[in-house]
Amino acid sequence: MQMNFHRKLPIPQDVKREFPLTEKMEQVKAKRDEDIRAVFDGSSDKFILVIGPCSADHSEPVLEYISRLRKIEEQVSDKIIIIPRIYTNKPRTTGQGYKGMLHQPDPEAKPDMYKGIVSIRELHLAALRDYDFACADEMLYPENYRYLSDLLSYVAVGARSVENQQHRLTASGISAPVGMKNPTGGDLGVMMNSIVAAQSSHTFLYRGWEVTSSGNPYAHAILRGYVDYAGRSISNYHYEDLLWVRELYEKSALQNPSVIVDTNHNNSGKKYLEQIRIAKDIVYSRNQNNDIKKLVKGLMIESYIEDGAQGVGEHVFGKSITDPCLGWEKTEKLILDIADKL
Repeated sequence: MQMNFHRKLPIPQDVKREFPLTEKMEQVKAKRDEDIRAVFDGSSDKFILVIGPCSADHSEPVLEYISRLRKIEEQVSDKIIIIPRIYTNKPRTTGQGYKGMLHQPDPEAKPDMYKGIVSIRELHLAALRDYDFACADEMLYPENYRYLSDLLSYVAVGARSVENQQHRLTASGISAPVGMKNPTGGDLGVMMNSIVAAQSSHTFLYRGWEVTSSGNPYAHAILRGYVDYAGRSISNYHYEDLLWVRELYEKSALQNPSVIVDTNHNNSGKKYLEQIRIAKDIVYSRNQNNDIKKLVKGLMIESYIEDGAQGVGEHVFGKSITDPCLGWEKTEKLILDIADKL
């Protein structure tokens, strides 16, 4: 076998026991979960912002960024629920490059999966303990989800993973809302099939156990644009796109029809400043059509302290080392503008 087995990693139950939630943290998370689910089931008309760095690279700038989100949410909490992105796994198209804090808690050091597991749990714990935020993460590796299952209030399945059976089945056993992105090729049928799978009950193999899931009624669509046959970025956030997804939902008879729109990736052509215009365009579409307003529950925005991106080792505090992000000044203004127009 062409693998070197280094060590057996602790099971999630043991890690949770070593790094537990307090009773107060459990109460805060339960309230956040209730508020977020209410948006997806239509009993709340608040707007969700899943917002934060492309990837969590270092704890200190991520927590500084989250402290700023806490202050801004206090100003807009009557209209907006902020779910910070703490994305600790980074999908890589070719497998090359920085794969996230789970792999490398220090981006300049060698991979260390045990330190990574501890680091990502401690970071999510700090966000909940110190800032009352239960956050979002991407489920890049389904078998690792349970290391954070008691901390996450939102889970995303990426464009490269959405066709994978294990991702779909694991999503069906998660209680938090799970967003299923359209695949990189843009086939919305694939996305809708993934939502059907995630909302259904299944018996399957998970972490060496035979398990049965109950189905996740809060599984929903994330529109992130796509790449066409010629390698061009094609957006799918426009008014007509949203109406088409609404028609797909009507034909499917799925529970809680919902869309989160990713303002970056192929919707922006990875031109991060376009996120401002795109976000405002989507809010405008909601205000023009009540069906779209009911369907589109929020936005996903890539944002950090500093504008743009940097290379690993440049050490600019709060600047992305993966995809470029909106800086804080633009982010703060955008959140306030969105709240004003809702």
